[in-house]
Amino acid sequence: MANVDFIERLHTSTKRDYVQRVVEHDKAACAEIALQWGSDYWDGERQFGYGGYRYDGRWRAVAQAMVDHYQLSDDAGILDVGCGKAFLLYEFTQVLPNATVAGVDISSYAIENAKEEVRPFLQEASATDLPFDDKSFDLVYSINTLHNLYVDQLWLALGEIQRVGRKARHVTVEAYRNEREKANLLYWQLTCRAFHTPAEWEWILEQTGFVGDYAFIYFE
Repeated sequence: MANVDFIERLHTSTKRDYVQRVVEHDKAACAEIALQWGSDYWDGERQFGYGGYRYDGRWRAVAQAMVDHYQLSDDAGILDVGCGKAFLLYEFTQVLPNATVAGVDISSYAIENAKEEVRPFLQEASATDLPFDDKSFDLVYSINTLHNLYVDQLWLALGEIQRVGRKARHVTVEAYRNEREKANLLYWQLTCRAFHTPAEWEWILEQTGFVGDYAFIYFE
């Protein structure tokens, strides 16, 4: 396993007012709405989630970096676990025109409103029970999804990612390194279930038998 970051630049480009998140709205009520994974979470007001998650091309550089790092062939099989609206998955099809792509998400709204070009390759499914055969994909990745699972679900999901991958695997999750980052994470998050330090995450990955790379995002 290695710590390999692909999205820190995207994450840090967003400005966040952590205190405002908890003083201007009923945070618990907002979280309950966000956890429905519907239109409010993706395209509603900012206190419920993304505040409008629309394609803008920012994920192209991430796809290119992952293709280069993992030396993926033009016809690689790629799976996105927690694909959302599948903007990153779409970018893989632009970088690798002959790639076979697939994506899963528990949000039917996200899939129904995903990038039109890759929508036929998406399906509603849980990360804990991936509907694919063993060793089906050259790259299996999950970005900003697994921290939304409880520990028992997390164990299953990591096992599933390990099972369906045949070459490269990558996960990116939220973490904290100090009390300030922990407080900011608690203030900002709406759907997180797994609150861990990098060392704890590394222990979990090792204990589940995960073979792949990982990265963390922090709320500084």
